[in-house]
Amino acid sequence: MAPKTRSAPGLPTRKQILDFIANSPVPAGKREIAREFGLKGQEKIQLKALLKDMAEEGLIDGKRTAFHKMGGLPKVTVLRIVDIDEGEAIAVPDTWQPEDATPPPRIRLVEKGRSALKMGDRVLSRTEETNTGWRAWPMKKLALRSEQMLGVVEIDGGGKPWLAPVDKRIRHSSPISDLGGAEKGELVLAEPVGRSARASVKVTQVLGEPLAPKAFSLIAIHKHGIPNHFTQETLDEAERVAKIPLSPDKREDLRHLTIVAIDPSDARDHDDAIWAEPDGEGGFRALVAIADVSFYVRPGGEIDREARRRGNSVYFPDRVVPMLPEILSADVCSLRSGEDRAAMACHMHIDGAGRVVEWRFTRAIVRIDEVIAYEDAQARIDEGIAADNLKHLWECWKALAEARHKRDPLELELPERRVKLDEQGRITEIAVRERLDAHRVVEDFMIAANVAAAKALEAKVAPVVYRVHETPSREKLVALKDYLATFGKKLALGQVITPGLFNRMLKDISDEAEKALIMEAVLRSQTQAYYGPRNEGHFGLALGSYAHFTSPIRRYADLLVHRALVDAYGLEQPKPQGDIPATSGLSERDREDLGRITEVISAAERRAMEAERDTIDRYVAAWLSSRVGDVFDTRITGVQKFGFFATIIGLGGDGLVPVSTLGDERFAYDEKSQVLEGEQTGTSYAMGQILRLRLAEANPLTGALKFELEEGGSGQIEQRGRPMPLKKRGKHFAGKRGRPNNIRHQGRKKR
Repeated sequence: MAPKTRSAPGLPTRKQILDFIANSPVPAGKREIAREFGLKGQEKIQLKALLKDMAEEGLIDGKRTAFHKMGGLPKVTVLRIVDIDEGEAIAVPDTWQPEDATPPPRIRLVEKGRSALKMGDRVLSRTEETNTGWRAWPMKKLALRSEQMLGVVEIDGGGKPWLAPVDKRIRHSSPISDLGGAEKGELVLAEPVGRSARASVKVTQVLGEPLAPKAFSLIAIHKHGIPNHFTQETLDEAERVAKIPLSPDKREDLRHLTIVAIDPSDARDHDDAIWAEPDGEGGFRALVAIADVSFYVRPGGEIDREARRRGNSVYFPDRVVPMLPEILSADVCSLRSGEDRAAMACHMHIDGAGRVVEWRFTRAIVRIDEVIAYEDAQARIDEGIAADNLKHLWECWKALAEARHKRDPLELELPERRVKLDEQGRITEIAVRERLDAHRVVEDFMIAANVAAAKALEAKVAPVVYRVHETPSREKLVALKDYLATFGKKLALGQVITPGLFNRMLKDISDEAEKALIMEAVLRSQTQAYYGPRNEGHFGLALGSYAHFTSPIRRYADLLVHRALVDAYGLEQPKPQGDIPATSGLSERDREDLGRITEVISAAERRAMEAERDTIDRYVAAWLSSRVGDVFDTRITGVQKFGFFATIIGLGGDGLVPVSTLGDERFAYDEKSQVLEGEQTGTSYAMGQILRLRLAEANPLTGALKFELEEGGSGQIEQRGRPMPLKKRGKHFAGKRGRPNNIRHQGRKKR
């Protein structure tokens, strides 16, 4: 027999099992492994479950328990879909750690008919190496690898290690069976060892100090599975395409125009710039210049595959996880001042009423006159020292703003928190981001260009990746109608629902607490914006056709729109030298499979939003952790039968007030009006209400806050509206606490 790999009793680790199988002179099955490690009774049952997990992970063959030799593949293994090529799913082994660091094989899945799989899916498959490469036949679709857990190592009084989760939705710690070199207090990734609900876990990766500067974004990256490392092949390709010479041949030369990029002061990439001048007839000639990313990122290359997998850049207070390698995103594609850059130019003629009456698209070469921070641009305008190019932009914007006002898009005040850090990554300030006219100027120019891109493609009957925001569903409108009725307000569902209807409703409310409450309810009634190949309009912006064109450095959807414009308007450039793909337009796969691609990038966008929001929550909790016991002005943002949620006014930070802390009185919950009301005193807690609350807990690891009432009172300093008496309300059901929807055309320009 092979030399013993372990003498101590207990369940062996995966590595110990693989080492034993590798050294065994005879085929090793469950019986041989149990004998080798001295397993009996319950341990044999645990071993069976472990071997089943290892088979699903592709480490062993589930039938013969054959060793998974590095560099090869077992006949049956788990594959992860990483690409869809011409309707065919391409996969790599889900577990791949070869000793010689060779890249994993790319395996084509053989399916009947068109692939029903999408990127990220895990499939148990039968594999075979052929003369033309690896092939695999799917046997069973598996659950996604959501079993990876992120937590902090804790040691109890008996010296036993436990994993304390950083996800506030997970309430229980898990015993650790294999520390993997981790020590007490370290942030780690772990995975379950068994299949039971309270199974132990083993540490798979040590991430370091959980409260160290810049750790919060790392937690979000791992928790949400955001790809944050480029392969060497991708980086090598980026170096090659960055050297493609930029020539004015077949490009419109716009270097004589004083084009400016107005961006956040800390922006590293600049993908849009604007220019305007009066046309002499009361209107304006305007230009929106966008980084010509499609010139460098060609379909089918390694950069393109990685960009599609990422879907978008993800922005945290301390770092950016870019969609494109830095040499492209922050250098070659970025519209830096004083340097020649490739651009996709949207030329527009805007009349005196702010209507875009003409547009055309060209590939151009530009030299940005200046990159200006929002605050600096606004200051120059306010102080009357702005140059003519800035003055013309503001004049053109006033016309665009007038047209926007007539269109009457949804106007919701959505304050945004901004976290400022010092050079060491420590928090210096958390405040609501100020919204200036400079932000509105850029936003309205971008909206105009996005509309022009959608309509230009429609004119050529070309594929379009639309930015879709559908009209609220009837179900949500009925819920909103019932809710508004508790304020004595009516919402007639027989009329045409428009954004202006909600705007007028909010405009007529003078009470700020009531207005905030109804604004929150309107926001919750909206649908989630998404990308798709079918035009369903953009309800929030009150637009019939809308696409994202203005941020191809950070959004894959915009890159697809650029490629479609290249094809539709004959903007192809001469083929670069070398092995760089010739076309910068849409590939056949893109044309035929826009539905699936847009589903993937929409999911990636939602993932990024959740990761960014979680990180801000952790920073806010860290900022407040030294102020536990302080009293804050808060606004109730959600009500459930077990308590209510409140946010600190002017700072953010969502925390729970459990109903158990409201005293001995029994509280009843009414779903329609979303109110908790005391059965004896009639004290009520409802969304939008302003309270004085004491901060009881602040957990930076989870981002969770907990509040309590001030001693000796209900904490109420402002009631919302006119709460309906309890006896007149409906049955008491638990509702759902929603989250704001992503309905803006593109939100702030995140960097």
